[in-house]
Amino acid sequence: MLAEMRIQGLGVIEDALLELHSGFTVVTGETGAGKTMVVSGLHLLSGGRSEASKVRVGSAKAVVEGRFEGVGGGPAERTVTDAGADVDDDGSVIALRSVSADGRSRAHLGGRSVPVGVLAELSEQLLAVHGQNDQLRLLRPAEQRAVIDRFAGPAVAGPLEHYRRVRAQWQDVVTELAERSTRSREMAQQADLLRHGLAEIEAVEPMAGEDTELTELIKRMAAVDELRTAASAAQAAVAGAGDGDPDQPGALGLIGEAQRRLASAEDEVLRGMEPRLAEASVLLADVGTELGTYLDSLDADPQRLEQALARQADLKKLTRKYAADVDGVLAWAEDARRRLATMDTSEEALAELAARRDELAAELAGHASAVSAARGKAAGELAGAITAELSGLAMGQAQIDVTVSQREVPADDPQALTVDGRTVHAGPDGVDEVELRLRSHKGAPALPVHKAASGGELSRVMLAIEVVLAHADTVGTLVFDEVDAGVGGRAAVEIGRRLARLAVSHQVLVVTHLPQVAAFADRHLVVDKGTDGGVTRSGVRVLEQSERVVELARMLAGMDGTETGRAHAEELLAAADADKKKFTRKKR
Repeated sequence: MLAEMRIQGLGVIEDALLELHSGFTVVTGETGAGKTMVVSGLHLLSGGRSEASKVRVGSAKAVVEGRFEGVGGGPAERTVTDAGADVDDDGSVIALRSVSADGRSRAHLGGRSVPVGVLAELSEQLLAVHGQNDQLRLLRPAEQRAVIDRFAGPAVAGPLEHYRRVRAQWQDVVTELAERSTRSREMAQQADLLRHGLAEIEAVEPMAGEDTELTELIKRMAAVDELRTAASAAQAAVAGAGDGDPDQPGALGLIGEAQRRLASAEDEVLRGMEPRLAEASVLLADVGTELGTYLDSLDADPQRLEQALARQADLKKLTRKYAADVDGVLAWAEDARRRLATMDTSEEALAELAARRDELAAELAGHASAVSAARGKAAGELAGAITAELSGLAMGQAQIDVTVSQREVPADDPQALTVDGRTVHAGPDGVDEVELRLRSHKGAPALPVHKAASGGELSRVMLAIEVVLAHADTVGTLVFDEVDAGVGGRAAVEIGRRLARLAVSHQVLVVTHLPQVAAFADRHLVVDKGTDGGVTRSGVRVLEQSERVVELARMLAGMDGTETGRAHAEELLAAADADKKKFTRKKR
């Protein structure tokens, strides 16, 4: 949930702190006081588009900072940690968004600078903002399909997951078959070049690291005389000139003499050094042996040198054409073999691919039918549930229909799929087109909801959908910006009651101008506007119970100065409190 939010330098708000309730928080205020800046701040905090025009005049930048609680242990925490930030020990994290007067935007999460997209990803998991403009999402077929999928839950999600998995395989085979069929001549030429290269490489049969080993061998054979002289001199220095010549003792002989002198000394300190000389003698003896082995391995055979040079020349022909070294040549050959496996344009290969395509298409059609059946079953239940909610929102004669249909397409459509004898478009979300239709009264034709509903009715339809889908909502915070626009009277009371019901399982934040809605809130925030030196400033404060009465009376057509208005406000609060006691609030 969003525990608190601070807004600085945004629109008419100079500096305001919003402490939000875990249940139902309402924001009210006079027209022009800056209520919409609360939602604008949430949009910015959610990674929305920044606008320099919303930066307060005279301010260098606008800053919105929010503290989210309950982030630990879920996908939201992974989003935070993947961005290099940390969630606090209490499971909270602070998000910040700033917009400078020149339009530059910056985002921070958990004290770390992050791309704005990270805030957008986090907000998708934590909150959903429904403003007046967000009602337009109901006009998009994809959003209407998402509504039924959210309502159906696992019944659609399961077969849809299988559908998407098979569809990805089907698309790969369809694409490969089309490419092989249309580019057969070009691919045949490429295959010839690859086969020629492989033949050249296989004729030489290079081995990994062989070029490096050959280079070292050729260097050694070319300088064999100098190497023999150096090794022989070193061996003589270690072991002596040979034949036991006492005039030219080697290092071993000298160390042996030192050992004998120390061993016969009458001093313990000197005798204690003798074992170390023994170790040095063993080490030198090993070096002498290795030098002898090295001398034996030196080969001055001109024929072998010639063979090594010829082999090196063969390898260089390959490295000039295919890679910088032999290891790269071998990697090229492996890649060429893989590419050749996908370039077979023979009739047999194309027939095999076509058979695989048809096999996957049949399997995909089965999954598509399962998805459509699940959506069809959920459509009736969803329509009934939304219609029941609308009945309580002063739309008693209205009825919602949810239609699930498939659009037939020509056989040459790239995503054409035959399902139950019909050729339909197989999109990433299935083959179905979902549409919400509204009958405004009995006997009226069912029309697309955006054509049949007025602005206020569309708001109520959206609220009814949110109430019905509350059990499926993956976010914890729901924000409504004047969702009650164009509504009044009993319908306004019902909207407040349903928002309070939503607050049983979600954190709800509502910006409203209706006292009937505000009366149901657990916490009432008011945006106050004042003028200081000709400059308009707005702030946000929490209302006590007595102050709520005054504010509700003001909202009742400016009746805050009358006893009648106050009495009406008190009556609204009492009725709302009585209604809320019927709800069982979940512990947070």
